[in-house]
Amino acid sequence: MARYLFDDNNEGAGMGEPDAPLTPEELAIERDWFEGTGGESSVCCDHGLVPGFSDEETGCVYRALYRDGSPAPMHVLDGLPDEVVLDRDADGHVMAVKSSLVSGFIFNGCFYTREEAAALIAA
Repeated sequence: MARYLFDDNNEGAGMGEPDAPLTPEELAIERDWFEGTGGESSVCCDHGLVPGFSDEETGCVYRALYRDGSPAPMHVLDGLPDEVVLDRDADGHVMAVKSSLVSGFIFNGCFYTREEAAALIAA
């Protein structure tokens, strides 16, 4: 799965298990991994890319939204539709979504993984 990154020695870089649900903690790990690159929301937004998610199982792409439906400038799970949500806390915040969801960016109607966005911006 695309969420599992490898280092220069082709060894797992600790991004999480391939079949594990995507969680806020996993998003924080991804954010740290891509800090300062085109795989980070603050960098991508400066280039017109918006944060989103792709469901590798269905092909559906979702724009990152806040719970109220307004666009989020970073990856947040709260605005995702119920059909991909696995768990919510007592306040209704999304705590886990399907493992088939991959975070990335949307640009000109196309979805780019974080890795693809980083390469696009670096080019």
